[in-house]
Amino acid sequence: MIRSSLLALVAASLMAVGCASKKPGNNPDSLTANNGGNNTGLSLELKGDSDSGTAGGLQTVYFGFDSSTLGSDAQTALKANAEFLKTNASVDVQIEGHADERGGIQYNLALGEKRAKAVREYLVALGVAQKRIGVVSYGKEKPVAFGHDEGAWEKNRRANFVVTAK
Repeated sequence: MIRSSLLALVAASLMAVGCASKKPGNNPDSLTANNGGNNTGLSLELKGDSDSGTAGGLQTVYFGFDSSTLGSDAQTALKANAEFLKTNASVDVQIEGHADERGGIQYNLALGEKRAKAVREYLVALGVAQKRIGVVSYGKEKPVAFGHDEGAWEKNRRANFVVTAK
């Protein structure tokens, strides 16, 4: 009885912590410059990615815990990404969906796919041709932040961009 009560308390605590809606918008490790959709000297490399700042003006977007819903910060970043892609018509991308370390492998792969597809759908709605956008999910297999706390988890709940043609 005590053991099950303790487990319930721990689970409730983890859920409360996991539901925090912090966004790593001030993350110095991610590209956050909004350049109005123009490649103005930012590094644009084939196979470059938005996590490392080598994908031109493309920005990584972040999600809340257990969610594939695009928040206002993500929508703002994606509007800039759409302008960048429309201005740079030869650039094709792959959107990689990711999750934090919590949850099972299959669950996180499905969540990462939902995130990547939500990003693609939003970009297509903004006028980017769907044929230029691939999607893949890595679930929790490719974290950018290592740690077992909300600070690391929020950086890993993301969809980043990889340049596949330029």
